[in-house]
Amino acid sequence: MDRWRGRVALVTGASVGIGAAIAKVVGCARDIEKLQKLAAECQSAGHSGVFVPYKCDLSNEEEIVSMFSAIKSQHKGVDVCINNAGVAHPDPLLTGKTSGWKNMLDVNVLGLCVCTREAYQSMKERNVDDGHIININSMSGHRVVQNPDSHFYSSTKYAVTALTEGLRQELREAKTHIRATCISPGLVETEFFQRLYSDNPEKAAAPLSTLKPLEAIDIANSVTYVLSAPPHVQIGDIWMRPVEQVS
Repeated sequence: MDRWRGRVALVTGASVGIGAAIAKVVGCARDIEKLQKLAAECQSAGHSGVFVPYKCDLSNEEEIVSMFSAIKSQHKGVDVCINNAGVAHPDPLLTGKTSGWKNMLDVNVLGLCVCTREAYQSMKERNVDDGHIININSMSGHRVVQNPDSHFYSSTKYAVTALTEGLRQELREAKTHIRATCISPGLVETEFFQRLYSDNPEKAAAPLSTLKPLEAIDIANSVTYVLSAPPHVQIGDIWMRPVEQVS
């Protein structure tokens, strides 16, 4: 990990757990108060890195481009881009709301692609040839479960699987050593289900009630593992589930 010291990483969706591994992390999300709280926690915990909060709506291309411009002027550019932001809405294919589908596409697919494009351009203009783009995907990008509420969400994660491989191929064609990786977790103890079923606490609690889920730090550790791989090693995808998870 020493080669990342002094480098800049962008984490969408205000990730936690990797601040100590990378010298400077720019975390973006819509909720600036949560970001500022996280920045204070990182500082009080004595992490060697710096957490820089930045308010950005990942469904808005103008805000994303403006964020990258600010990173360029304040920190020179991005060396690592971790596309962690994602949303889900319980909108089935037969009865779902178009607005929910559109929001999932805007954040999970288009927002990820815009961040990826801008991160690559940032690396290219500074002749950074060892950068890394990491997409936090999902096991839902590799199989479809029998839950109508997750079907459209799953389609956006299948897109992330295809986009990551397409990105890897385009990076090879560009004759760069920038790497592209997917990390695909199963059930994780986060706010995901509380947000998905915000009007039904019992339904939100059900998926994690019968097993020991992954924790956010497990995902952060996998990011650290990917970043610490030797420069000649391309890790394409990491599938990770709780041991007790069936699907």
